[in-house]
Amino acid sequence: HRTLMNLFDKVPVVDKDAFVAPSASIVGDVHIGHSASIWYGCVLRGDVNSVSIGAGTNVQDNSLIHVAKSNISGRVSPTTIGKNVTIGHSAVLHGCTVEDEAFIGMGATVLDGAVVEKNSMVAAGALVRQNTRIPCGEVWGGNPARFLRKLT
Repeated sequence: HRTLMNLFDKVPVVDKDAFVAPSASIVGDVHIGHSASIWYGCVLRGDVNSVSIGAGTNVQDNSLIHVAKSNISGRVSPTTIGKNVTIGHSAVLHGCTVEDEAFIGMGATVLDGAVVEKNSMVAAGALVRQNTRIPCGEVWGGNPARFLRKLT
């Protein structure tokens, strides 16, 4: 098993102070910031677009982060994760944006074009549909995800 894998000319960039578990797979155009942590069994794949993980973010065991080349309207869909984000075990993030200090619960799925704003929370097991915006300071959950309450 190779933890870091180039994909043609796309090379993962991992900050020297980040932790990447030996069983994780970091492939292609992926940037992992200062003091971020990528735990066991995670797959981060930047093949047709880029993945960016901000400083201090932790991606917990068996999570999958992927990208889309573009969405149905032709908009480019990298996956951008901000600073100090927590991504729970077995979450799936695809072509989305998660802003600083947000929380993605275990087993949640966030799809193309979705934006999880700063200091918001996606509940465990939630499905955030394409192009959904979760406003700052809100908790969303369910399938499909909907507003549950304000964070206090």
